Amino acid sequence: MTSDLLDLEHFLPYRLSVLSNRISQDMASLYAERFNLGITEWRIIAILGRYPDLSANEVAERTAMDKVAVSRAVASLLKQKRLKRKFDKNDLRRSVLSLSAAGEKIYAQVAPLARQLQNALLVDFDDKERVLLNLLLDKLAAAELSVHG
Repeated sequence: MTSDLLDLEHFLPYRLSVLSNRISQDMASLYAERFNLGITEWRIIAILGRYPDLSANEVAERTAMDKVAVSRAVASLLKQKRLKRKFDKNDLRRSVLSLSAAGEKIYAQVAPLARQLQNALLVDFDDKERVLLNLLLDKLAAAELSVHG
């Protein structure tokens, strides 16, 4: 029977999930203290800072987050006037989101903090290891897509 047990400590999806959750929680704690942002909210600000004028569905797709969680976070960010919503000129059923002036101010502070966290995570990696890590993550992402495609 023991051969059927899943060795979680060496099961890649589990390890990636735990690592991702740990890093996200660390970032969320920092952003909650400084900016009163939850995980989903800071991810939305980050994605719209990089890719403005996305719909809520496009944000959910790019971040692989639950659409309901994104919708709630968008509503909260709109209420806090950290986001703006406008309707697409070509399709009035589609609204697009962008950062407001307050959202841009937060993004300008969040982005350097995110880079600092990344640098702290990679402090013991040399340049070759950083390149290899990115290559391996790209390969994993491509493999994941082909499993569902």
